[in-house]
Amino acid sequence: MKNINKLALVLGLGALLPLAVKAKSTEEAYIGSAQRGPGIPVPVTVVTPDVEGFDVGKTAKVEFVVDATGRTTGFTVVTTDDPQLADAVIDAVKQWRFDPARQNGVPVATKVVLPVRIVPAKPASKFETN
Repeated sequence: MKNINKLALVLGLGALLPLAVKAKSTEEAYIGSAQRGPGIPVPVTVVTPDVEGFDVGKTAKVEFVVDATGRTTGFTVVTTDDPQLADAVIDAVKQWRFDPARQNGVPVATKVVLPVRIVPAKPASKFETN
């Protein structure tokens, strides 16, 4: 596994926050919080984007649909200041798998927005031994 030292996926490894806004025939969710519920798809497999070589501060926001089977489809770049970063995020998220959102107990497709921002790496903590 690559050492990724400059990535903040505002999602914090698998959290979702619903915006409670319906988008045509699909529900819309926003990755960014630890809240979970029946109308929110929950990531069960997350692949971290390869962000090696991207500058701190670069951002990308991508939108996609988590279908009723938990697979990601229909990717769109909403905003980015680096198209290559957006491509790296999409390449990784295509490999994600979700427990899909449910409506009345039935799995449903849900539109999701994923913001990504490259942040400075946290320094490794030092352990003291006696």
